[in-house]
Amino acid sequence: MGDYIVKAAAADYQIRAYAATTRELTEYARRAHNTSPVATAALGRLLTAGAMMGSMMKGQEDLLTLKIEGTGPIGGIVVTADSHADVKGYVYHPEVLIHARPDGKLDVAGAIGAGMLQVIQDIGMKEPYVGQIALVSGEIAEDLTYYYAASEQTPSSVALGVLMNRENTVRQAGGFILQLLPGTEEAVIGRLEEKLSKIPSVTQMLEAGMTPEDILQEVAGEFGLEILEKVPTRFHCGCSKNRVEKAIVSLGEKDLRELADEGKPIEVNCHFCNTAYTFTAQELEAILIRSGRGRQQ
Repeated sequence: MGDYIVKAAAADYQIRAYAATTRELTEYARRAHNTSPVATAALGRLLTAGAMMGSMMKGQEDLLTLKIEGTGPIGGIVVTADSHADVKGYVYHPEVLIHARPDGKLDVAGAIGAGMLQVIQDIGMKEPYVGQIALVSGEIAEDLTYYYAASEQTPSSVALGVLMNRENTVRQAGGFILQLLPGTEEAVIGRLEEKLSKIPSVTQMLEAGMTPEDILQEVAGEFGLEILEKVPTRFHCGCSKNRVEKAIVSLGEKDLRELADEGKPIEVNCHFCNTAYTFTAQELEAILIRSGRGRQQ
Protein backbone atom coordinates (compact mmCIF):
# COMPACT_ATOMS: atom_id res chain seq x y z
CA MET A 1 0.00 0.00 0.00
CA GLY A 2 1.10 3.61 -0.55
CA ASP A 3 1.84 6.30 2.00
CA TYR A 4 -0.80 6.94 4.65
CA ILE A 5 -1.46 8.41 8.07
CA VAL A 6 -3.28 6.72 10.94
CA LYS A 7 -5.16 8.80 13.51
CA ALA A 8 -5.86 7.25 16.88
CA ALA A 9 -6.69 7.87 20.53
CA ALA A 10 -5.70 6.12 23.74
CA ALA A 11 -6.17 6.24 27.51
CA ASP A 12 -9.86 7.16 27.18
CA TYR A 13 -8.99 9.96 24.75
CA GLN A 14 -6.36 11.48 27.03
CA ILE A 15 -3.78 10.72 24.32
CA ARG A 16 -4.10 11.80 20.69
CA ALA A 17 -1.86 9.86 18.29
CA TYR A 18 -0.78 10.01 14.66
CA ALA A 19 1.61 7.80 12.72
CA ALA A 20 2.66 7.85 9.07
CA THR A 21 4.63 5.97 6.48
CA THR A 22 5.99 8.37 3.86
CA ARG A 23 8.60 6.55 1.82
CA GLU A 24 6.95 7.21 -1.53
CA LEU A 25 6.43 10.95 -1.07
CA THR A 26 9.96 11.36 0.30
CA GLU A 27 11.40 9.49 -2.69
CA TYR A 28 9.27 11.65 -5.00
CA ALA A 29 10.76 14.76 -3.39
CA ARG A 30 14.28 13.31 -3.71
CA ARG A 31 13.84 12.73 -7.43
CA ALA A 32 12.11 16.07 -8.06
CA HIS A 33 14.82 18.11 -6.32
CA ASN A 34 17.80 15.77 -6.85
CA THR A 35 18.60 16.04 -3.16
CA SER A 36 21.74 14.72 -1.52
CA PRO A 37 21.28 12.04 1.17
CA VAL A 38 21.38 14.50 4.09
CA ALA A 39 19.08 16.95 2.27
CA THR A 40 16.68 14.07 1.53
CA ALA A 41 16.64 13.10 5.20
CA ALA A 42 16.01 16.69 6.33
CA LEU A 43 13.29 17.33 3.76
CA GLY A 44 11.70 13.92 4.30
CA ARG A 45 11.44 14.48 8.03
CA LEU A 46 9.76 17.86 7.62
CA LEU A 47 7.46 16.56 4.87
CA THR A 48 6.38 13.73 7.18
CA ALA A 49 5.70 16.13 10.02
CA GLY A 50 3.85 18.48 7.68
CA ALA A 51 1.63 15.71 6.38
CA MET A 52 0.61 14.64 9.89
CA MET A 53 0.16 18.21 11.15
CA GLY A 54 -1.83 19.13 8.05
CA SER A 55 -4.15 16.18 8.64
CA MET A 56 -4.91 17.60 12.10
CA MET A 57 -6.47 20.72 10.59
CA LYS A 58 -10.26 20.88 10.37
CA GLY A 59 -11.22 23.16 7.47
CA GLN A 60 -11.27 21.97 3.87
CA GLU A 61 -9.20 24.98 2.78
CA ASP A 62 -6.85 25.13 5.79
CA LEU A 63 -3.15 25.33 5.01
CA LEU A 64 -0.05 24.73 7.11
CA THR A 65 3.47 25.94 6.35
CA LEU A 66 6.58 24.78 8.18
CA LYS A 67 9.69 26.87 7.60
CA ILE A 68 13.17 26.25 8.95
CA GLU A 69 15.97 28.72 8.41
CA GLY A 70 19.39 27.78 9.74
CA THR A 71 23.05 28.67 9.67
CA GLY A 72 24.05 25.27 8.27
CA PRO A 73 24.87 24.56 4.62
CA ILE A 74 21.30 23.52 3.71
CA GLY A 75 20.18 27.07 4.52
CA GLY A 76 16.52 26.28 5.03
CA ILE A 77 13.53 24.06 4.33
CA VAL A 78 9.96 24.98 3.43
CA VAL A 79 7.04 22.55 3.57
CA THR A 80 3.36 23.25 2.92
CA ALA A 81 0.51 20.84 3.69
CA ASP A 82 -3.26 20.96 3.55
CA SER A 83 -5.95 19.30 5.64
CA HIS A 84 -6.17 16.46 3.10
CA ALA A 85 -2.55 15.46 3.89
CA ASP A 86 -1.27 16.62 0.51
CA VAL A 87 2.23 17.97 1.11
CA LYS A 88 5.02 19.62 -0.86
CA GLY A 89 8.36 21.17 -0.03
CA TYR A 90 11.93 22.03 -0.92
CA VAL A 91 15.34 22.72 0.61
CA TYR A 92 17.30 25.85 -0.23
CA HIS A 93 20.49 23.95 -1.12
CA PRO A 94 19.57 20.38 -2.14
CA GLU A 95 23.10 19.50 -3.26
CA VAL A 96 24.74 19.78 0.18
CA LEU A 97 27.07 16.97 1.19
CA ILE A 98 28.52 16.76 4.71
CA HIS A 99 30.22 14.04 6.76
CA ALA A 100 28.05 11.58 8.63
CA ARG A 101 27.88 11.63 12.42
CA PRO A 102 30.31 9.45 14.42
CA ASP A 103 27.54 6.82 14.73
CA GLY A 104 27.28 6.66 10.93
CA LYS A 105 23.90 8.39 10.70
CA LEU A 106 23.19 11.36 8.44
CA ASP A 107 24.00 14.63 10.20
CA VAL A 108 20.72 16.50 9.68
CA ALA A 109 21.36 18.78 12.66
CA GLY A 110 24.78 19.72 11.25
CA ALA A 111 23.26 20.45 7.85
CA ILE A 112 20.61 22.73 9.36
CA GLY A 113 22.66 24.43 12.08
CA ALA A 114 21.28 26.99 14.52
CA GLY A 115 18.21 28.93 13.47
CA MET A 116 14.46 29.34 13.69
CA LEU A 117 11.35 27.23 13.09
CA GLN A 118 8.14 28.91 11.96
CA VAL A 119 4.74 27.22 11.95
CA ILE A 120 2.16 29.17 9.94
CA GLN A 121 -1.48 28.06 10.08
CA ASP A 122 -3.90 29.65 7.62
CA ILE A 123 -7.33 28.62 8.86
CA GLY A 124 -9.44 31.22 7.08
CA MET A 125 -9.09 34.01 9.62
CA LYS A 126 -8.11 37.55 8.66
CA GLU A 127 -4.48 36.80 9.47
CA PRO A 128 -2.76 33.41 9.69
CA TYR A 129 -1.53 32.18 13.07
CA VAL A 130 2.28 32.24 13.23
CA GLY A 131 4.27 30.43 15.90
CA GLN A 132 8.04 30.73 16.04
CA ILE A 133 10.79 29.18 18.15
CA ALA A 134 14.56 28.98 18.08
CA LEU A 135 15.75 25.53 17.00
CA VAL A 136 16.77 23.44 19.99
CA SER A 137 18.77 20.84 18.07
CA GLY A 138 18.16 20.94 14.32
CA GLU A 139 17.00 17.32 14.47
CA ILE A 140 13.48 18.55 13.48
CA ALA A 141 11.52 16.07 15.63
CA GLU A 142 12.98 17.55 18.82
CA ASP A 143 12.36 21.06 17.51
CA LEU A 144 8.71 20.29 16.78
CA THR A 145 8.31 18.68 20.20
CA TYR A 146 9.59 21.91 21.74
CA TYR A 147 7.37 24.00 19.46
CA TYR A 148 4.23 22.23 20.64
CA ALA A 149 5.19 22.73 24.29
CA ALA A 150 6.27 26.37 23.95
CA SER A 151 3.84 27.78 21.37
CA GLU A 152 0.73 25.63 21.71
CA GLN A 153 1.10 24.45 25.33
CA THR A 154 0.49 20.89 24.16
CA PRO A 155 2.84 18.29 25.67
CA SER A 156 3.87 16.16 22.69
CA SER A 157 6.35 13.59 21.50
CA VAL A 158 7.42 13.81 17.85
CA ALA A 159 9.51 11.12 16.16
CA LEU A 160 10.62 11.30 12.52
CA GLY A 161 13.01 9.25 10.43
CA VAL A 162 14.35 8.68 6.92
CA LEU A 163 16.53 5.70 6.02
CA MET A 164 18.47 5.68 2.74
CA ASN A 165 19.57 2.82 0.49
CA ARG A 166 23.21 2.56 -0.58
CA GLU A 167 22.32 3.98 -3.99
CA ASN A 168 20.81 6.99 -2.15
CA THR A 169 17.17 6.20 -2.85
CA VAL A 170 14.74 6.29 0.08
CA ARG A 171 14.42 2.96 1.88
CA GLN A 172 12.07 3.97 4.71
CA ALA A 173 10.45 7.19 5.92
CA GLY A 174 7.81 7.93 8.49
CA GLY A 175 7.06 9.20 11.95
CA PHE A 176 4.59 9.63 14.77
CA ILE A 177 3.17 12.41 16.93
CA LEU A 178 1.68 11.76 20.36
CA GLN A 179 -0.11 14.55 22.22
CA LEU A 180 -1.46 14.73 25.76
CA LEU A 181 -4.81 16.46 26.14
CA PRO A 182 -5.57 18.75 29.08
CA GLY A 183 -6.26 16.85 32.29
CA THR A 184 -4.23 13.76 31.38
CA GLU A 185 -3.59 11.72 34.53
CA GLU A 186 -0.07 11.82 35.96
CA ALA A 187 0.06 8.02 36.00
CA VAL A 188 -0.61 7.94 32.25
CA ILE A 189 2.07 10.57 31.62
CA GLY A 190 4.64 8.62 33.64
CA ARG A 191 3.91 5.30 31.92
CA LEU A 192 3.99 6.91 28.48
CA GLU A 193 7.31 8.64 29.14
CA GLU A 194 8.79 5.34 30.28
CA LYS A 195 7.49 3.58 27.18
CA LEU A 196 8.85 6.25 24.83
CA SER A 197 12.30 5.95 26.41
CA LYS A 198 12.49 2.28 25.45
CA ILE A 199 11.05 2.04 21.92
CA PRO A 200 13.27 1.65 18.82
CA SER A 201 13.65 4.45 16.29
CA VAL A 202 10.95 5.02 13.69
CA THR A 203 13.15 3.72 10.87
CA GLN A 204 14.04 0.60 12.87
CA MET A 205 10.35 -0.15 13.35
CA LEU A 206 9.55 0.49 9.68
CA GLU A 207 12.52 -1.62 8.60
CA ALA A 208 11.18 -4.45 10.75
CA GLY A 209 8.01 -4.36 8.66
CA MET A 210 5.84 -2.45 11.11
CA THR A 211 2.94 -0.41 9.75
CA PRO A 212 1.79 2.92 11.24
CA GLU A 213 -0.88 0.93 13.10
CA ASP A 214 1.81 -1.38 14.49
CA ILE A 215 3.95 1.57 15.55
CA LEU A 216 1.09 3.16 17.49
CA GLN A 217 0.29 -0.21 19.03
CA GLU A 218 3.93 -0.51 20.11
CA VAL A 219 3.95 2.97 21.62
CA ALA A 220 0.47 3.28 23.10
CA GLY A 221 -1.14 -0.15 22.90
CA GLU A 222 -1.12 -0.63 26.67
CA PHE A 223 -3.35 2.44 27.01
CA GLY A 224 -6.24 0.96 25.04
CA LEU A 225 -5.42 2.24 21.56
CA GLU A 226 -8.38 3.02 19.29
CA ILE A 227 -7.75 3.58 15.56
CA LEU A 228 -10.03 6.39 14.42
CA GLU A 229 -9.12 7.06 10.80
CA LYS A 230 -6.69 6.15 8.05
CA VAL A 231 -5.96 8.76 5.37
CA PRO A 232 -3.68 8.68 2.31
CA THR A 233 -0.87 11.19 2.03
CA ARG A 234 1.18 12.21 -0.99
CA PHE A 235 3.58 14.77 -2.41
CA HIS A 236 1.31 17.02 -4.45
CA CYS A 237 1.90 20.43 -5.96
CA GLY A 238 -0.95 22.39 -7.50
CA CYS A 239 1.25 24.50 -9.76
CA SER A 240 0.31 25.08 -13.39
CA LYS A 241 1.40 27.23 -16.31
CA ASN A 242 -1.47 29.62 -15.60
CA ARG A 243 -0.33 30.09 -12.01
CA VAL A 244 3.25 30.65 -13.10
CA GLU A 245 2.01 33.23 -15.61
CA LYS A 246 0.51 35.22 -12.73
CA ALA A 247 3.93 35.25 -11.07
CA ILE A 248 5.50 36.48 -14.32
CA VAL A 249 2.99 39.32 -14.53
CA SER A 250 4.10 40.44 -11.08
CA LEU A 251 7.60 41.12 -12.45
CA GLY A 252 6.42 44.48 -13.73
CA GLU A 253 6.16 45.93 -17.21
CA LYS A 254 9.80 46.97 -17.60
CA ASP A 255 11.31 43.56 -16.76
CA LEU A 256 8.67 41.68 -18.72
CA ARG A 257 9.20 43.95 -21.75
CA GLU A 258 12.96 43.32 -21.66
CA LEU A 259 12.41 39.56 -21.57
CA ALA A 260 9.97 39.69 -24.51
CA ASP A 261 12.26 41.94 -26.57
CA GLU A 262 15.17 39.50 -26.19
CA GLY A 263 13.20 37.14 -28.39
CA LYS A 264 14.28 34.07 -26.45
CA PRO A 265 12.17 31.63 -24.43
CA ILE A 266 12.45 31.75 -20.66
CA GLU A 267 12.13 28.85 -18.23
CA VAL A 268 10.51 29.22 -14.82
CA ASN A 269 10.79 26.48 -12.20
CA CYS A 270 8.31 25.84 -9.40
CA HIS A 271 10.15 25.95 -6.07
CA PHE A 272 8.03 23.21 -4.55
CA CYS A 273 8.09 20.49 -7.22
CA ASN A 274 10.83 21.75 -9.57
CA THR A 275 8.56 21.48 -12.61
CA ALA A 276 9.88 23.68 -15.44
CA TYR A 277 7.52 25.90 -17.45
CA THR A 278 8.73 27.45 -20.72
CA PHE A 279 7.39 30.71 -22.12
CA THR A 280 8.29 31.79 -25.65
CA ALA A 281 8.84 35.44 -26.59
CA GLN A 282 5.42 35.36 -28.30
CA GLU A 283 3.80 34.08 -25.11
CA LEU A 284 5.49 36.83 -23.10
CA GLU A 285 4.17 39.41 -25.56
CA ALA A 286 0.70 37.91 -25.21
CA ILE A 287 1.00 38.17 -21.42
CA LEU A 288 1.86 41.85 -21.79
CA ILE A 289 -1.17 42.38 -24.04
CA ARG A 290 -3.52 40.57 -21.65
CA SER A 291 -2.25 42.70 -18.77
CA GLY A 292 -2.88 45.85 -20.83
CA ARG A 293 0.78 46.60 -21.37
CA GLY A 294 1.44 45.18 -24.82
CA ARG A 295 2.46 47.12 -27.90
CA GLN A 296 -0.38 48.45 -30.00
CA GLN A 297 -0.30 47.27 -33.61
